[in-house]
Amino acid sequence: MSEKKRDPKQVRKDVSCDYTRAVTVSSCCGDNVPKGVVAKIAGYSTEELSSLPTDAVMNSFGCGNPLAFSEVKAGETVLDLGSGAGIDVLIASLKVGPKGKVIGVDMTDTMIQKARANIEAAGLKNAEIRKGIIEDLPVESSTVDWVISNCVINLSPEKSRVFVEIERVLKPGGTMMVSDIVAEKLPDEIAKDRSLYSSCLAGAISEVEYIEGLRSAGLEDVNVCERLVYDEDQLAEFMGSELKSDSTCGCCGSGPTDHSAKTASWAKELKGKIWSAKFRARKRFQTQFK
Repeated sequence: MSEKKRDPKQVRKDVSCDYTRAVTVSSCCGDNVPKGVVAKIAGYSTEELSSLPTDAVMNSFGCGNPLAFSEVKAGETVLDLGSGAGIDVLIASLKVGPKGKVIGVDMTDTMIQKARANIEAAGLKNAEIRKGIIEDLPVESSTVDWVISNCVINLSPEKSRVFVEIERVLKPGGTMMVSDIVAEKLPDEIAKDRSLYSSCLAGAISEVEYIEGLRSAGLEDVNVCERLVYDEDQLAEFMGSELKSDSTCGCCGSGPTDHSAKTASWAKELKGKIWSAKFRARKRFQTQFK
C-alpha cells in the first residue's frame, strides 16, 4: 500500500491542532462553527444519541457508526482508535456491560479531557481513555475482542502501521469494525491541501488500497459491509463545516484555510468519488503445530 509523502510528526501536530480548534473555537476564537454535521448522517439511532451526554454528540466528527452491526457482547473488551470526545466509547460501554471493558486512545489532550468528562458524566466505570497514537497503541498484544474506529485512520500518515497495530492488539479470532472515508482519484489541489487533510479528505486512500492494507497486516475475512456515497450537498456540508475557521486560534497559533468559495465546485467535482465505508476484518486463529 502506497503512503502519500508527508512528515508524520507534522501531520499529527496539524491534525491535533485542528481538532483542538474545532471543539474550542467558539470560546477561543469567537467563531460559531457548526459541529457534528457528518455525525447527523452517520447512522446513529435517536435512541443511542439521546442516552449520551450532549457534549459527546455535538463534538463527534465521525463518518459512520462502527458499532451498528458489530455484535459486541457483554463482557468483551473493545478498543476505539481515535476516540475523540467519546461517543463510540460510551455506546460500546453500554454494550459490553459492567463485566466488559472499553479503551479509547487519542493523541489530542483536549479530546482526551472531553472524553473523560463525558465518561464521568455518564456514570460509566468500565471505560478509560489512554493518550497515544494509533500507529503505536498503548495496548498489550492479543488483549481486545473488538477494534473500532470512526473516521480516524484516514488521518494517519502511516496507515500501514495502524493496520499492523490492529492485528497485534486483537485476540485470535477478534474482529475489527471500522467506519472510514475512502476516495477515488482526488484532484491534486485537494490531495495536497493541509487543512483538507484534517477534514478527512486529503489523506483518504481508495477502498482497494484499504482492503489490501488490512490483508497485508495479516487480517483475514476482510470485507466492506456498508457504504454511503456522499452526494453534492453532503460533500459541501462535509468540507464547509467540520473544521472551518476564518480566524487564527489562540490555543494553536494557526488556522485552517477557509474554502467556502471553492466548496460548491469541489463538491460537484467529487460527487461519486468519496464515500464512507464500514470495513470488517478478523484476526486469524493461531494454530500451533508441535
